[in-house]
Amino acid sequence: MFSKKSTNVINLISAISVVGVAIATIALVVTLSVFNGFHDLVATLFTTFDPQLQVVPTQGKTAPADDPILTEIRQLPEIDVATETVEDQALAIYKGKQAMVMIKGVDDNFSELTHIKEILYGDGEFSLRAANLQYGTVGIRLAQTLGMTADWNDFLHIYAPKREGQLDMMDPTDGFVEDSLISPGVVFMVKQGRYDKNYILTSVSFARSIFDQQGMLSSLEMRVKPGSNLDAVKAKAQKIAGDKYKVKDRYEQQEDTFRIMKIEKFIAYIFLTFILIVACFNIIGSLSMLIIDKKDDVVTLRNLGATDKQITQIFLFEGRMISALGAIIGILLGLLLCWLQQTYGLVHLGESEGSFIINAYPVSVHPQDIILVFITVLAAGWLAVWYPVRYFARKLGVRS
Repeated sequence: MFSKKSTNVINLISAISVVGVAIATIALVVTLSVFNGFHDLVATLFTTFDPQLQVVPTQGKTAPADDPILTEIRQLPEIDVATETVEDQALAIYKGKQAMVMIKGVDDNFSELTHIKEILYGDGEFSLRAANLQYGTVGIRLAQTLGMTADWNDFLHIYAPKREGQLDMMDPTDGFVEDSLISPGVVFMVKQGRYDKNYILTSVSFARSIFDQQGMLSSLEMRVKPGSNLDAVKAKAQKIAGDKYKVKDRYEQQEDTFRIMKIEKFIAYIFLTFILIVACFNIIGSLSMLIIDKKDDVVTLRNLGATDKQITQIFLFEGRMISALGAIIGILLGLLLCWLQQTYGLVHLGESEGSFIINAYPVSVHPQDIILVFITVLAAGWLAVWYPVRYFARKLGVRS
């Protein structure tokens, strides 16, 4: 591969082939690692709001809160905290400004279930009710939409459609249940638009009242005891739940988000593999010139007893060495770039600090991705040289 050829351009083309494969490999390593970085970042953001396990009905939106199945699940010895929730859409109006919101009613132990206190902003504290007053903790972007501060001083009116009866077009407001919330002096910021723009946290009794869901729940949210195996507890709860309920972990609760990210990563992998295949065409040119250059050597090898298959394998092996060398160099340089990005944040997301959740593109290297890239590069390189070598070998009278 490195020996001097009668024509120096052959060595040059071989070097270009290695560089081309290496650059395509670097692109694969870095791109897949960036997608992994965003995936891991999103996963960390959900942990402050979403429960470790969530039990939801497989049919319908609600289920009886006193269902013996749910009672048995919440009494599992591995369960540390369990809270009932009622969640549905409603219309929120504050001082003439309105927005469609998601009302999530939770039990008093919600702060023990999640890390909600870590994402609160304001001078108050997380509270659900006091005497006959019902508090509502609003997402920070929803507060901006409605023109609120953390300690808003007026009533937030909530309207939900009545579950029964017909709508009187002469008096449309009669078709809605109306209630109001006051501020606990804080707002929350999950740093995810789904929550910050839409959600209001309040007591489960308020949610049951306005949605006419007395004695019902939308989900049973749970936290396992420290040291418990989450997957084992989930499997145990699912066995009890049977087909009536679905037990979801955090990833399954955000299944749509992570599915989209996986699809985007797969599409990026496909596009970059096509670029890799194009880069492998350089190997074909290099081997084609090499076969022509070594025509006399082929005759010598045949006279020394080499079979046509052995001669063909020599050229195939060199093509595979080019792709393997490019893969190794590309992976090493790709890992170096990932380390530099992780350490120094060379490529920024925005021009100003604090414009995004993080300042630089996140990078996370997964060993399985590196193995996939290496196999992909070898497969693309080996397949690229298989037909051309046999074609030119036949032209020179070598039968493979």
